[in-house]
Amino acid sequence: MVQRLIMVLVTLRPFFDVAILAFLLYKGYTLLLKTQGVQLLKGAGLLAVVYGIATVCKFATLQWILNALAPGLLIAAAIVFQPELRQLFLRLGQGELFRPGVAPRLGRLDAVITAAEILSQQRRGMLIVFPRKVSLKHIAETGTRLNADISSSLIVTVFQFDGPLHDGAMLIQNNKITAAGCFLPLSEQQDIKKTFGTRHRASLGMSEQSDAVVLVVSEETGAISLAYESRLYYDLSPLQVTKKLRAFLEKGSRLGAEDPQFEQDPTVTLKEAPDAAA
Repeated sequence: MVQRLIMVLVTLRPFFDVAILAFLLYKGYTLLLKTQGVQLLKGAGLLAVVYGIATVCKFATLQWILNALAPGLLIAAAIVFQPELRQLFLRLGQGELFRPGVAPRLGRLDAVITAAEILSQQRRGMLIVFPRKVSLKHIAETGTRLNADISSSLIVTVFQFDGPLHDGAMLIQNNKITAAGCFLPLSEQQDIKKTFGTRHRASLGMSEQSDAVVLVVSEETGAISLAYESRLYYDLSPLQVTKKLRAFLEKGSRLGAEDPQFEQDPTVTLKEAPDAAA
């Protein structure tokens, strides 16, 4: 019996080997997509194609040049894509690679959107983070723990007046307002429009370093926006925000996958958006 089991394991070993490798490659690729490091893969693929052509056609000079440049190209790629690689290893360290895709529960999404509309009309800034798979415990620890039920009146109260929690971010997870007044990392993107203030840069920064969805209201224009996967989708209507935010949190789908107007380059969105000071 034991010998038969060993034989079965030996027979299935190659299949397990290929399956595990395919899983790791797939997960690594999805993480690169989230950090925009896929450009690194495209460049490496192009060089591989050129090297293959040079090998097949026996272009000795081209092969010699590529072999000589290979070490320098690796170092240059590590320098150029340092932010993307850092985000990739950060997500690996947070356990996103093997963590199941469980969407957070959010039964009071309507209350959040109502609060966003009220604050937008009053020109009061708002910044709310919805954690997904990546833990944001370290972000919650920078603010004040609330563990309160979600209500539009509480959200408006926190952001409406210039209190101690007004300028920070609020975390909402598992039907609870877990914390408020939290500090978020600022975006490292270099081509963000200069008129964008701290809230929009913080929403982008949070989306660059985690898989969280961030809802932000501009204090200057009242525009309601979403940040996700290093992209800022500026000035959405309440209906659009509700639809996209619910799809994100419940299904984990890419923002705007079913709506072509949302599929655009994030830097173009930032450059073309109206002025927003916060």
